[in-house]
Amino acid sequence: MNTKPLLYRLTPADPAGHCFSVQLTIAQPSTEGQILSLPAWIPGSYLLRDFSRQIQDIRAHDAQNAPVAITKTGSHSWQCAPCHGALHIEYRVYAWDLSVRGAHFDETHAFFNGTSVFLFPHGQTNQPCLLDISPPPHTNKWKVFTSLPEANPQHYSKAAKRHGFGLYEAPDYDALIDHPVEMGTPQVVSFQAHGAEHEMVFTGEIPGLDLKRIAADTQKICEAQIALFEPQTKAAPFLDSASRYVFMTMVTGNAYGGLEHRASTALMISRNDLPVVAQKKAPDGYTTFLGLVSHEYFHTWNIKRIKPAAFTPYNLLQENHTRLLWVAEGFTSYYDDLMLLRSGVINETQYFSLLEKTIGLVMRSPGRHRQSIADSSYDAWTRFYKQDEESPNAIVSYYSKGALAAWGLDLTLRSATNGARSLDDVMLLLWQRYGKTFYTGVQKGIEEDAMAGLIQEATGVNVDDYLLRYVYGCEDVPLTKLLADQGVTLACEKSNALPSIDVRTKTGSGQLELATVYKGGAGHRAGLSAGDLLVAVNGLRITDAASLDQAMRLCRPNQSVPVHVFRRDELRVYKVKTASPPNDKWTLKRAQTAAT
Repeated sequence: MNTKPLLYRLTPADPAGHCFSVQLTIAQPSTEGQILSLPAWIPGSYLLRDFSRQIQDIRAHDAQNAPVAITKTGSHSWQCAPCHGALHIEYRVYAWDLSVRGAHFDETHAFFNGTSVFLFPHGQTNQPCLLDISPPPHTNKWKVFTSLPEANPQHYSKAAKRHGFGLYEAPDYDALIDHPVEMGTPQVVSFQAHGAEHEMVFTGEIPGLDLKRIAADTQKICEAQIALFEPQTKAAPFLDSASRYVFMTMVTGNAYGGLEHRASTALMISRNDLPVVAQKKAPDGYTTFLGLVSHEYFHTWNIKRIKPAAFTPYNLLQENHTRLLWVAEGFTSYYDDLMLLRSGVINETQYFSLLEKTIGLVMRSPGRHRQSIADSSYDAWTRFYKQDEESPNAIVSYYSKGALAAWGLDLTLRSATNGARSLDDVMLLLWQRYGKTFYTGVQKGIEEDAMAGLIQEATGVNVDDYLLRYVYGCEDVPLTKLLADQGVTLACEKSNALPSIDVRTKTGSGQLELATVYKGGAGHRAGLSAGDLLVAVNGLRITDAASLDQAMRLCRPNQSVPVHVFRRDELRVYKVKTASPPNDKWTLKRAQTAAT
């Protein structure tokens, strides 16, 4: 049996050309010729991204340095000729994707996910892996930040030290690619959450960043989540695969996003959303950042360990369909803000404001009547991650409506059991049965039709009808009724008094373009189409959103007005009967109790 580890060597070799140099040594390649592949997608982001297109100058040689023929055999795979002894593969990876999903490298920092840079040899993905990270040629000041464990110094003389270059190790390929790496000179702060070490790394220009405040708030969130899943032991889940958890945040002018890993997360955020020292009030976007932190950290349990059966194991070369992303992402989207409230970093008024935004986001989407969140989960690969101008009319988000479905389910369970059971009990059952032993070799995922039975087992409540209507059907979650049972009112009113032509717009090159024309709305009935460039409404020139609002102020509801547009290079005019202002502002209030 082959027990020799796969050895990967990575050097940030060319900062101006944004290229990593990668070497892979396979001690015992297949005698029939080794097949190699690069993942086509990265877990947590459900779209085939074809990372292999960034591989350059690939070649192979044997232990005697004799060339070995290597041939591309598909979009993501290569075939090596048979050779004697060890097989050595060398290639370069172009790294200019500033996102949480790929790889990015310049003179200021380097970041990569293993799915973007590490080929895997077929038949050997269960082998232990060593990763030798070398410093860049242009500076000796960089450090390494990753949750990937340093190699054992008793076994390897070149074992890396904390934040150092050298050897890191993983038990198999799946683990190797689940610990992203950041290199550079970022701002760093650490804290303990129930005894477990956490590290926050911020890359990018942000003078005066209030690391102390961010760490204190994040610590509260992490402790609240650990206590939810392990109320007795307070044991952090990642200690089975790493000695610490690492938040890696790339700070830019306007970015937002996150991607979870088993003991870390990659984040992107605007510098305008982060607090700086001596700032009395944090920016409004800081709550958004904390919500992102909370969301990705919750994934440490829900999706990194509690997984659909369709993901056990992942097939990294093709789409992995499941109808359970409403659990993986919808439940997580519900708990991310709830954990901000439970941890005390926001109050109930702020929490209600976040819920109001989610309600509005879902209720303004006509697609919620045409696609269920179970189908949205299944179609993530081809519809949710490939949205176009028709998407708001045709699809629903398993994130946002999934969060409302989770909230409604939580309220249903609490009401049916007089507060004795809740969605927390469901999460605890999922953790005990599917998550807690996942990285001990027991890969058992949630079957596609198992959730109703699991919920009833955890709470004693039959939710077959609830799931049929709001998860597998397209009905709106009855939040008004469910909240009334909890002493909370949900009301809806007009956000403004302007008539509408029922379109969504975007500005580009000094013109206002129709991004979406809502099905059944005023613009749709008149013949407007996505992509039309607005020229004039009711005889008034339109150049941006403000001028459109001004034109609509001079209109009445149900008034027929001419709307001039360019469709391609053709000027057209349509008679649009304006719609009344919609009820689109949702408000949550706790019911007033009688004075005593």
